[in-house]
Amino acid sequence: MRYVVTGGAGFIGSNTVDELVRRGETVIVLDDLSSGKEDNLAEVRSKISFIKGSITDLEAVRKAMQSADYVIHLAARTSVPRSVKDPIDTNKINVEGTLNVLVAARDAKVKRLVFAASSSAYGETPTLPKVETMQPEPISPYGVAKYAGELYAQTFGRVFGLENVSLRYFNIFGPRQDPDSPYSGVLAKFCTAFLEKTQPLVFGDGEQSRDFTFVENAVAANLLACEAPNASGKVFNVGTGTRITLNQTLALLANLTGNKLETKYEPSRDGDIRDSQADITQAREILNYEPLVNFEEGLRRTIEWYREAQVKALAKQKSEA
Repeated sequence: MRYVVTGGAGFIGSNTVDELVRRGETVIVLDDLSSGKEDNLAEVRSKISFIKGSITDLEAVRKAMQSADYVIHLAARTSVPRSVKDPIDTNKINVEGTLNVLVAARDAKVKRLVFAASSSAYGETPTLPKVETMQPEPISPYGVAKYAGELYAQTFGRVFGLENVSLRYFNIFGPRQDPDSPYSGVLAKFCTAFLEKTQPLVFGDGEQSRDFTFVENAVAANLLACEAPNASGKVFNVGTGTRITLNQTLALLANLTGNKLETKYEPSRDGDIRDSQADITQAREILNYEPLVNFEEGLRRTIEWYREAQVKALAKQKSEA
């Protein structure tokens, strides 16, 4: 089968591409490298087709979609804080860009499009765990844009017959998540802080909780969603069904690395959600989804990846000196 992965040089995208290549599928990656990195695809570069282009460019998207069977749409401006700072840019990429992807997928007559939605659509609804039937109440421009993408996908299903599945990711983490951006995921920053023995930073009191989900689980959900019967037009949570506080996570990292660090606490940020936990019943029943890697094992693998990445970076510096 022929798969198009938008944002395929990014964190979740490149992990998805790796698995598709491992399965022997034909893969086309569309990425403008604004946040993704070609290095993320180094091991499979010779086995895929790569198109450098943005989802805001309809012609580039059309080029990528030619003869596609499935589209896994991961390209996005992914940060909540960045969306608060620049809502116009977030809307352009996450809403207008998604509309381009949907139009091109419709015209290419793809079998199904899988859209990377977000748990941020739920906002601060107090009920836990979050169930797909809850009324979305996003509290950030990012959450609004991701929810708009779901609605657009479902509408293209109703109006044009484009099969679509939206996956609400819950705090995905793992290898290749960039720790260097000011908008990076908290676990990427925590892991590098503990390895470098620098002070970890928490916005809030650290008692906020998350359903941290290892990237391998998200990859599995992406591929299950492409072909699962009776899934089109539906929204599914992708998480583990559990949650852990940031303070508990810091304690676990201290144990895993052997480094005891003093945490710096600063005021909470606008748009940040207090607690998050997925109900994954529907994903289990319809997608046959099951979390493959639990939080602690995922954290251990992630630390090991960052440790190896640091060793490689040091070796490269020495060789260039």
